[in-house]
Amino acid sequence: MAKTLIWVEHDNASVKDATLAVVTAAALIGEVTALVAGSGCDGAAAAAAKIAGVAKVLKADDAAYGAALAENVAPLIAGLMADYDAFLAPATSHGKNIAPRVAALLDVMQVSDILSVEGPKTFTRPTYAGNAIATVESSDAKLVITVRGTAFAKAEASGGSASVEAVSGAGDSGLSSFVGAEIAKSERPELTAAKIIVSGGRALKDADTFKAVIFPLADKLGAAVGASRAAVDAGYVPNDYQVGQTGKIVAPQVYIAVGISGAIQHLAGMKDSKTIIAINKDEDAPIFQVADIGLVADLFAAVPELTGKL
Repeated sequence: MAKTLIWVEHDNASVKDATLAVVTAAALIGEVTALVAGSGCDGAAAAAAKIAGVAKVLKADDAAYGAALAENVAPLIAGLMADYDAFLAPATSHGKNIAPRVAALLDVMQVSDILSVEGPKTFTRPTYAGNAIATVESSDAKLVITVRGTAFAKAEASGGSASVEAVSGAGDSGLSSFVGAEIAKSERPELTAAKIIVSGGRALKDADTFKAVIFPLADKLGAAVGASRAAVDAGYVPNDYQVGQTGKIVAPQVYIAVGISGAIQHLAGMKDSKTIIAINKDEDAPIFQVADIGLVADLFAAVPELTGKL
């Protein structure tokens, strides 16, 4: 049976949701071993050991791994890969930073953003902004894979009882250092984990109008707030709100697109949503081709009315 190693995304105390989908994908390839690399990461290792489907947890506790710097983490993973057939990471900013370096160190190709596992070395992945699905088969001895979290069911975060084993690596490579992070804080749900998302587009005119129209509806629904690239580029909201191919990939239960025309780049980031509701005055807008419910109306009248009735 093939053996897989997954990189656990965590905050040293708990495991991020993106990891749970990776466990599901890895289990389709072979036995799952989870790597928790961090600093003071006993809590994260214990949480990883409880994930259903994880057979073993490797814990690398070193100050060099505290900020998940790819220059430090990738050599650790490459060193462990002698015992594994495949390495998988979530297709998040951290995962997409680490995996290519691992692939380079192993001298293999990377299979990016997989949507399904079709065989031991065969996978599907999106191409042309998701307009086509490619089936790819690797001929490399070792696999390096990133997993689109919205394409796989999340493994249960409890029910497992994996053993935890300490491992070590080279530590600090001296190639990079962690200076600091400015973490945006919001009372609303995290965009990639929200069950309901209300997104606004360029039609909202300016930042004040965006906040006046979108935020009250999101607050009534307990929803996260997203935006199209055009709205972000215009300065309506910060870029961490962006949904799309170059933003965040989301798949909530309900996605409400307000004043978003539906450019391919945006659709690539949200078309896997369970229910898509579009509000746009242009009846020919591409967003209506993927919407489950479409309302052709002036958003400046329709959205406040909808908010008022909730």
